[in-house]
Amino acid sequence: MQDRITQLFKAIADPTRREIFHALVIATSALSITQIANQFEISRQGVTKHIKTLEDAGLVVLDSQGRERFCNANAKPLKELNKWMKFYEQFWDDKLDNLDDYLNTTKNA
Repeated sequence: MQDRITQLFKAIADPTRREIFHALVIATSALSITQIANQFEISRQGVTKHIKTLEDAGLVVLDSQGRERFCNANAKPLKELNKWMKFYEQFWDDKLDNLDDYLNTTKNA
């Protein structure tokens, strides 16, 4: 599971990849790599590398139609990140609640 989480964090760590993913999420249909590349000030090859990282993490699904490749966003893997983060959110909530209890106990003693 850790490798999966690492892939997801790697994919969303880069601001350009986050922007590409966001563009795909809000798109009403699949976008070609050319359409995506036209939205950024980097080369088509650079966009392709970013898309490959997103694809490796499962956040993008590629579909070839003739010579063109189309991209669709797949947000389902983000649920894994959410689950991972919720564990630590609960951990820190519990720790802070314990600290609050301790401080209230020592204050009232």
